Amino acid sequence: MAGKYTPLEQYLHEVPKSQQKVRPIFERIEAIIKSKLPASANEMSWWEHETEGNHINTRAWSNAGWRGIGQLSPLSFEIF
Repeated sequence: MAGKYTPLEQYLHEVPKSQQKVRPIFERIEAIIKSKLPASANEMSWWEHETEGNHINTRAWSNAGWRGIGQLSPLSFEIF
């Protein structure tokens, strides 16, 4: 069953392997998942590499083969 963040995972799978980083802004992610991000998405801890438990948002980028994340500004971050 596809989840809310499955489209984000698919998007990240399609990024060429030669590309070292992805810098999506929240508006772009919301367009990809066709839904608003929760208010907690403004906190770096919501995006950090915790793949166990209920962190389906994090599994989207880690399942796509990306290994880390860093916040660039309150509304954007970098996946590497």
